[in-house]
Amino acid sequence: MKQLWLNSAVRHPWLTIFVVFALMFACAFGAKNLYFRGDFRIFFSPDNPQMQAFERMQANFNKSDNMMVVIVPRSGTVFDENTLRVVKQLTDDAWKTPFSLRVDSITNFQHTQAVADDLLVEDLLLDASTLSPEKVKQIQQAALAEPALAGRLVAKDGSLTAINITVQVPEKDQNAEVSAVYSFVDELTQKAAAEHPELEFHLAGVMALNHAFSSEARHDASTLVPLMFVVIIVILALMLRSALAAGAVVIIIILTIASTMGLAGWAGIYLSTATVNVPTILMTLAVADSVHLIASTQFLMRQGMVKSEAIQQAMRLNMMPVFITSATTAVGFATLNYSEVPILRDLGNMTAVGVMLAWFITIVLLPALLQLLPISQGAAEKDIGGMDKIADWVIAKSPQILWGTLLLSIFAVWFAIQNKVNDEAVKYFAPATEYRQAVDVLEAKLGGVSQIDFAIDSGQASGVHDPAFIEATEQFGLYLESLPYTKHVSKISDVFKRLNKNMHGDDPAFYRLPESAELAAQYLLMYEMSLPFGLDLNNQLDLDKSSTKVSAALINLGSKELTALEEQAVGWFNQQYPQYKIEASSTALMFAHIGERNMASMMQSLPMAMLLISALLMISLRSLRLGLISLLPNLVPALMGFGLWYFYSGEINLGLSIVASMSLGIIVDDTVHFLAKYQAARKDGRDAEAAVRYAFHSVGWALVITTVVLVIGFSVLLLSDFRLNSDMGMLTGIIILLALIIDFLFLPAVLLRFDRKETAIKPNAGAN
Repeated sequence: MKQLWLNSAVRHPWLTIFVVFALMFACAFGAKNLYFRGDFRIFFSPDNPQMQAFERMQANFNKSDNMMVVIVPRSGTVFDENTLRVVKQLTDDAWKTPFSLRVDSITNFQHTQAVADDLLVEDLLLDASTLSPEKVKQIQQAALAEPALAGRLVAKDGSLTAINITVQVPEKDQNAEVSAVYSFVDELTQKAAAEHPELEFHLAGVMALNHAFSSEARHDASTLVPLMFVVIIVILALMLRSALAAGAVVIIIILTIASTMGLAGWAGIYLSTATVNVPTILMTLAVADSVHLIASTQFLMRQGMVKSEAIQQAMRLNMMPVFITSATTAVGFATLNYSEVPILRDLGNMTAVGVMLAWFITIVLLPALLQLLPISQGAAEKDIGGMDKIADWVIAKSPQILWGTLLLSIFAVWFAIQNKVNDEAVKYFAPATEYRQAVDVLEAKLGGVSQIDFAIDSGQASGVHDPAFIEATEQFGLYLESLPYTKHVSKISDVFKRLNKNMHGDDPAFYRLPESAELAAQYLLMYEMSLPFGLDLNNQLDLDKSSTKVSAALINLGSKELTALEEQAVGWFNQQYPQYKIEASSTALMFAHIGERNMASMMQSLPMAMLLISALLMISLRSLRLGLISLLPNLVPALMGFGLWYFYSGEINLGLSIVASMSLGIIVDDTVHFLAKYQAARKDGRDAEAAVRYAFHSVGWALVITTVVLVIGFSVLLLSDFRLNSDMGMLTGIIILLALIIDFLFLPAVLLRFDRKETAIKPNAGAN
């Protein structure tokens, strides 16, 4: 059957090309169903406990999805007539934002004061035309003295202010909805910036975060893929010494990417910050099989075979190795199904399918293309001679290489385990991105985007009026404020204290909690009845007044610190007030947990990946001994890579948590091809040293080419402004490069030490 297909591909190349193109076009047509999603929810599955807690809090209180306009006067103070007028105007205009629920700023803050026996509630700046130096001073004093404003919507030193727009999108087309919100607010701020060059504007908040995710995904898709395409063409043309051979590989790459993305579209998979990298990754992985087949064909042509015979012989010799290497790579990516992150599972599945498609397209289409194209004999003798020299040196130094590598591996393990799992969602974005710049400005004056919301449930309707419950929220807020990470705490007890003071003639001595539930209920009712539409207390109280939300704005913390703070705060509250229920949630907390959960799940996947890959190697090599030997050169590069990462960063983020399983499937390719050639020579009756020389001579240059393509391919991801992608690309590239070094040095040394057993001479076994 195999021979029939090979003969057909070589003898009827045009028919083969037509059939393959027709099949791939049918697959690729599904790409019409692809669409981008950039909201933060794509990182979490519906059954994620932190996601469920977040949704519960969203259901009980006002939605927390928001856009924040940060205004920084170049004068150094927001408390001047010009700046306050701009804030007032933008606040009024912000109500027109699509899907907006409320708008909060210093100008529309519902300031309360006693007027005789009445409670007066009105905007802190009701009419911008009445501004005067005296009025500005009054606004400044009131804003900086108000806990709900100072440190939340205005810097305590008055150097910047923020307008917070709360939105509730229908979630029918999240990408379009995010774009509508962001575009409207961006247009407002750009217009204001043009009219007021003395003011600096930044956009932050959840919707800005969602827009940043989407924007970075689109940017990577539009820049990295074309760049990688050009790089691969140039590298292949130079290293294969044949532009037409490189062109054949390019055709296979295009068909692989198009059909993979099409199948993803048929399957209902969307593009995200993770899956947008699939074309770039496939571009590198799809090259490997083609390069080995082309290099083998060129090698046989240099031995004197005519091209058609060389093609068929190369296919026969490499059929099993290229299948195994594709299968092991697919297994490595398929283990990403253990990930806690849906888009990483999509990345794994798409790449696994793409790798096997690349294998199919290569073995079916490439023989036909090579038959039609006038390819050269490839590598120069000096390149092959260089491989021979490396082989001689490795054989001579094999004992030193063996023990030296083992010693380095021990050190690598030590440093690798020193890395800490730590995620800062803010640092997913490069410092030059607009979102990161906005967050950095906020971090300096108002606290960053790290926030934890605590829902405290009294257990009964109107329970928030109970003085004991209010006291519990007050003390909990004071506890949070005492922590070194906290920049601001928003709590309902501050509202009660302010109202109690107002109802006692604004006497500062009564800035304390009401003494009875009746008074608390009365104050709150009077206050809520005076509040305008959209500025109620639903962001702090649920509908039946049974629970309240306490929000702590923090400095930007890593995942370890954030989850530790959550545990500490919840533990403190449960110890002090066991009669009430408390639950913590926020987007920052969700990302903090998902990083650790994902690392744990991916560590569980490693044994499965190793087991499956080892089984495939033993089956393909038909040797338990060689299968076990192959494990060492595939574990060492990953250990060394993570050991080196300790010196570069020392932190493992969400993107790096998948590298071990992913890279294991990739780096085994070199081992398989080296061992396949080594084993063929051994079966042909050569001793271990001669077999090592043959492996270097026959496949060494092909391994160099594929490694260069893979390293450069993953290194292209370094150009991404999205850190999860750039870090993943860097570490994977390092591990792939180390894998080639290990396969050229350590693997031969291991073979020379543990595979000295003589083999029976089997003529025509395949080593040529």
